[in-house]
Amino acid sequence: MDIEKNVKSFLEKVNRICDESKRDPSEVVVVGASKSQDLTSIKSAYLSGIQHFGENFLQEAEIKIRSIDPPPCWHFIGSIQSRKAKKISSLFQWVHTLDRFKVAKLLNDHRPNYLGKLNVCVQVNPDNEVSKSGIRLEESEEFILSLKDLYMLNVRGLMAIPKYTEDNKQQREVFAKIQIKFKELKKNFPHFDTLSMGMSEDYRSAIQEGATMIRIGTNIFGKRNEK
Repeated sequence: MDIEKNVKSFLEKVNRICDESKRDPSEVVVVGASKSQDLTSIKSAYLSGIQHFGENFLQEAEIKIRSIDPPPCWHFIGSIQSRKAKKISSLFQWVHTLDRFKVAKLLNDHRPNYLGKLNVCVQVNPDNEVSKSGIRLEESEEFILSLKDLYMLNVRGLMAIPKYTEDNKQQREVFAKIQIKFKELKKNFPHFDTLSMGMSEDYRSAIQEGATMIRIGTNIFGKRNEK
């Protein structure tokens, strides 16, 4: 697997989509979804231009984070168990999957002052799928307001994983719905600047509908080897 070639090809695709969408490519951050990837693969992607990596599991991520120097920017993109919130808060620069106040308070209370605020995205569930985490779009503002006194959290925006479909029109419709809510929230939270949505299967539609972070695994690393 030629990861350097994959990264170059993928970043070129992102640039083309941005050009077609009349967007500045610098507005879109590619987060390499590095779950189950070995250190050699991650380092190769890092040296090829991927500066951000997303991990789903704390134990696996901890080894990687301590092994790469100088460090890239690490994002936690998996479900957060309360008992693991303390370590997640001290190891990562970003958390994308915040949807419970209890977890938010744990992240806040255990964030070391010397690291500065932890960047977080509130995970929303645009299709109201029972099997997925996330807050209903219509409840997102109330939840964000509940976080206002958690001074070690920097709430940057929204994250979403819509229902899977190969239909580009349906993809864009859902992403557009999320973007509308994001713009509504931005009126009351003007510091909001992050819309984390889009993965290897639907990143094109996500960029077209305003994504500022896309979480990409297969297009960088190839098909994942599950443990």
